[in-house]
Amino acid sequence: MSTRMQPKGATIKGPEQWFTGDVYFNPYYMGKPPSRTRVNLVRFTPGARTAWHRHAVGQTLHVTEGIGWVQSRGEEPIELHPGDTVYTPPGEWHWHGAASDGFMCHLAVWEAPEPGSAEPETVWGDHVSTDEYPSA
Repeated sequence: MSTRMQPKGATIKGPEQWFTGDVYFNPYYMGKPPSRTRVNLVRFTPGARTAWHRHAVGQTLHVTEGIGWVQSRGEEPIELHPGDTVYTPPGEWHWHGAASDGFMCHLAVWEAPEPGSAEPETVWGDHVSTDEYPSA
């Protein structure tokens, strides 16, 4: 097998069930077995953010532009800047998104669960409330 270009996926607007505000993502890579790797470029408009969610095998985020936030349930929000990389462990409820005054873009990297697992890749929960979202 040789090195090959990956097909380019169209930009997708994130569904309202998963996001507050306007969020767009490009699915860059979806591994074929034995790889279970997933890579998306995610663009958040000012103040946009994910709902609370968790991943079966965890998630790594690498900020490429702008300032944003990430928070695990029960912990303080962490401010993110270009070049920052954060990891959320498997099963941990968290959210991430842009600061209120600017766009933020990150690469999201995660894995699908082992074949045959009953656990979904991502479980989505409630939207992040205005009280939970940090002000500028």
